[in-house]
Amino acid sequence: MRRLVRTAGLLCATGGLLLAGLLGAVPAAHAAATVPVTLDCQGRPPLGPPQQLTLSTSIQADAPATVGAGTDFEVALAPDPMTAPPTAGGFTVDNLRTLVLRVAVSPGATVRSATLSGGSNLGSGTPAVSHAGNLVTATVPGPIAGGSTFQLPALHLRLTATGAAGTAVVTTLAGTGYADPSLTFTAGVRAGPLTLNVPTACYPTPSPTFTSTTIA
Repeated sequence: MRRLVRTAGLLCATGGLLLAGLLGAVPAAHAAATVPVTLDCQGRPPLGPPQQLTLSTSIQADAPATVGAGTDFEVALAPDPMTAPPTAGGFTVDNLRTLVLRVAVSPGATVRSATLSGGSNLGSGTPAVSHAGNLVTATVPGPIAGGSTFQLPALHLRLTATGAAGTAVVTTLAGTGYADPSLTFTAGVRAGPLTLNVPTACYPTPSPTFTSTTIA
């Protein structure tokens, strides 16, 4: 009887160790969220006053809730489909070209790499991404037809946690105004028989936080 009790105890202890090992192998919980984004945009046509328009979309943002100091982790920012404006200032928008989107990573992490995936209805140009310090810049050449529904590529960031314990690593849109924009593009706007190139600058109102990861 004692042998049976001892054997059962050993089995329970072994099972507990195995369970603890399995739990320890589970990755840190991820904080996924849908983040709405509203962009206040100003187009500056070659003739006439500046024109204002609003672009709205949302971002599927995913990152671990916590990471250990010195470890690598990934942040994924996937824009939902959005619609290119069909008109601006009473004129027809033919297309959008050279979209440049800037994303900022707060201090406390180093950007190791940035890549793009997916996207749809983006025209014939090939999207590209680069990073300098903690600023990540994605470029979509287009052209994207006015009034069409399109989806920007998902942005994947590989970061290394370099901050002290308790530091929150945050991703946001860079930019605070028309002179310091988060998104720029050129709109081809039809004015009678002419198509005018209208440089446009946008920034978020308010500026959302996409992800926040705490260094443990």
